[in-house]
Amino acid sequence: MSSLRETIQANGPLWLAVGGFLIGAVFGAIVFRTNFCTMGALSDVVNLGDWRRLRAWLLAAATALLGAQVLDAAGVVELSRSMYLAPNVNWAGNILGGLMFGVGMVLAGGCASRNLARVGGGDLRALITLIVLGIFAYAAVGGLFAPARAALEQATAFGLAGPTQSLGDILAANGLLPRPLSGRLVATTAVLAAFAFCFKDRDFRSSGPHVAAGLGIGLCIAAGWAVTGLAIDDFADRPTSPGSLTFVRPSGDTVEWIERFTASRLPSFGVASVLGTVAGAFLAAKALGRFRLATFADTGDTVRCLIGAALMGVGGIAALGCTVGQAMTGVSTLAFGSFLTFVSIVAGGICGLRLLERWLLADV
Repeated sequence: MSSLRETIQANGPLWLAVGGFLIGAVFGAIVFRTNFCTMGALSDVVNLGDWRRLRAWLLAAATALLGAQVLDAAGVVELSRSMYLAPNVNWAGNILGGLMFGVGMVLAGGCASRNLARVGGGDLRALITLIVLGIFAYAAVGGLFAPARAALEQATAFGLAGPTQSLGDILAANGLLPRPLSGRLVATTAVLAAFAFCFKDRDFRSSGPHVAAGLGIGLCIAAGWAVTGLAIDDFADRPTSPGSLTFVRPSGDTVEWIERFTASRLPSFGVASVLGTVAGAFLAAKALGRFRLATFADTGDTVRCLIGAALMGVGGIAALGCTVGQAMTGVSTLAFGSFLTFVSIVAGGICGLRLLERWLLADV
């Protein structure tokens, strides 16, 4: 392992770019091929009573959790160094940002990752949606909306007694279980409960695409942790922290990278994963004969998508992630804030479905 780490660290930026692109390509192909979609999963449950795509989402989160915790125990990655496990809990940002993102993904016809896969399939509507999402994400990072976001975080965030906001560390800090047993017990319980919930359903077990989507996407998250964990070099000119797939901030980063290519020729892991997702979806679309150019249906569709993109951009930054970046990558660290965001995105998505229904009825 040490020799592999040294090899990767010798040219960390290149490995991060190549690794991000390849992982993103596999992710994009899986999303396009299996029709994996968080917004669609919530719509299936609310409107059809079909839980298969929601179970695929939960299976992906559980698989990512298992993979990340195994990698952490093996010393491949130090999850405690990730942004998700900061000792301060930004609960207002997690909740409000998650709600905004959930409503936004419904209005935009899908979350950031789903829209990336659609771009690969020829959907120009999704391309515009992602550009607007990236602009609003940057406005929330350090632009027009940044002061309000920062003020909310400073006014509401609170610290924990433990070194991180991991559920395991929270239990240990309160004297309930010793560390690291607490983290392993929480992770094992969560993984077993999620797997049991997913595979107890016969319809889900017999649906190959849904099972493949859950396992495959979860493994992509784990692979991201492995690549970024091995590439960390504390003595590098610009040290990085470990992470994995997430698509709100990287969508804005991708727009900036395209504009400033000559200043930084190698894309970051996040930018490379965005480009890889589009490329993987494109290859899958061509292989399946499903590549079709498409655009907005009408003015109402355009307005809804643009509003949804804006909500996802700002909400995703406030919540530190999206349906992938928080509900899978963040959850895989056992971060308390990630679970708050997960629940809030679901709640926001359900509210968004009700809002969309009323909006469409008003247009009739």
